[in-house]
Amino acid sequence: MRLGFLSLFGLTLALPASAQDITLHLPVVCEIGRTCFIQKYVDHDPSPAMRDYQCGAVGEDGHDGTDFRLPNMPAQKAGIDVVAAADGKVASTREGVPDAFVKEQDRERISQIGCGNAVVIDHGNGWRTAYCHMAKGSLTVRSGREVKAGEKIGQIGLSGLTEFPHLHFTLIKDGKPVDPFAYGAPEKSCGGGKSLWEASLQRALAYQSGSVLNKGFATGPVTMEAIESGAVEQETPTTRSPALVAYIRAIGLKGGDVQTLTLFDPDGKPLAQNKAPPLDRDKAQWMAFSGVKQPQGGFRPGLYRAIYRVERAGKPAIEQAFGISLRP
Repeated sequence: MRLGFLSLFGLTLALPASAQDITLHLPVVCEIGRTCFIQKYVDHDPSPAMRDYQCGAVGEDGHDGTDFRLPNMPAQKAGIDVVAAADGKVASTREGVPDAFVKEQDRERISQIGCGNAVVIDHGNGWRTAYCHMAKGSLTVRSGREVKAGEKIGQIGLSGLTEFPHLHFTLIKDGKPVDPFAYGAPEKSCGGGKSLWEASLQRALAYQSGSVLNKGFATGPVTMEAIESGAVEQETPTTRSPALVAYIRAIGLKGGDVQTLTLFDPDGKPLAQNKAPPLDRDKAQWMAFSGVKQPQGGFRPGLYRAIYRVERAGKPAIEQAFGISLRP
């Protein structure tokens, strides 16, 4: 999604071009793959299709940045800091945009402030970074202030055009958005170009074509809303719960993916399985659950496990195992 950085923040007034590259720190204070996840990459395809830097489709048409997503709203409300990705001077800010899930009828109105609460930092040599969707009231910097890499500038929020708590991070070179994962990549290449992330981040930021965002156990059927709000985590199953249900929410799934979620008893025997039909198209996120009602006399105490598997084009793509010890 192009959020209007160029016109909104005057990014066409770029500094002279330079061969000097920039080295980027992680712009969010979280652990990739555990407390935050990459939901979308930069779109490299000028057509209505989406193609990320590895020729996958993790993102959407026209997406000009990298989305660092939080697993649910409780994580956002706890406060996750956004920090400067490199040394520089704050070029502009915007504040006062409320945090709210965007409804379809509000899209056109909110599109004028799609980036939400935001900061743009000028790093010199034609480089700028933009940080979008920050929480209302969280910005800690103002225009003209010098900042250092890793310095807090705000917190992840839900402002502007957004349907989940995340930071939309855009890197700009000479007035144009570029991909920090594949800077200078030849057109239509897969895995080409240069990563601009600092060396210590290379492993954590390794490309993921799909991830498990949430997983756990509940006492009954699960909804997407309960996962997002954190309500599903409020009650821990016991041997006397009305049901034992394993659930997952995955992101970055592709059309044709076959998903299986199986629940096992303490002896390793399958109790329940949910095998979904192949996906009809790419999915930004998907939720599934599998479980059983309480047997007569209650569940046996012990370790119950669940395994979630995704098969893509006949090959394993994602596998996640998790468990819970049931007590009286």
